[in-house]
Amino acid sequence: MEYFKLIADRFSVRKFTQEPIAEETLARILQAGMLAPTAKNIQPQRILVLNTCAALEKLDRCTACRFGAPCALLVCYDKDACWKRERFDNKPSGETDAAIVTTQMMLAATALGIGTTWVMHFDPAAVRREFALPASFEPAALLVMGHAAPDAKPSPMHTASAPAEQLIFRNKF
Repeated sequence: MEYFKLIADRFSVRKFTQEPIAEETLARILQAGMLAPTAKNIQPQRILVLNTCAALEKLDRCTACRFGAPCALLVCYDKDACWKRERFDNKPSGETDAAIVTTQMMLAATALGIGTTWVMHFDPAAVRREFALPASFEPAALLVMGHAAPDAKPSPMHTASAPAEQLIFRNKF
């Protein structure tokens, strides 16, 4: 799929069929996450594949935003493994790295015909408890995914955008 068409056509799918994602398709999506750029290529992402009934039941206790998807990727970063901007403010790269990884997997899924929704509305404490995350794992995003239902469509806000002059500043600083 041509890239600019891909990013224009992608939308947050909030209605899925129960058809499972083929293992080879899921492997390609996960590979896209492994190929994502991270700070100093340290790769602090830790991705939990949630596609069993038991795992999805646990996830439902953490968020109301699974939308019936048969699979979700819980993207975490390892706080002990991510790069830190030590010379200046010690800011860790984990949140940014996880966002890049999630974006890359989301776009790969779209290219492979799999619908996704990036979910930030979840209870991190419940995620830690339900999935017994190690203390160093910080949950950053959920990528719920599956085959879009035939009547799935973008939300009315999908094509809305603030004016360019509100978002982009040229030669002003």
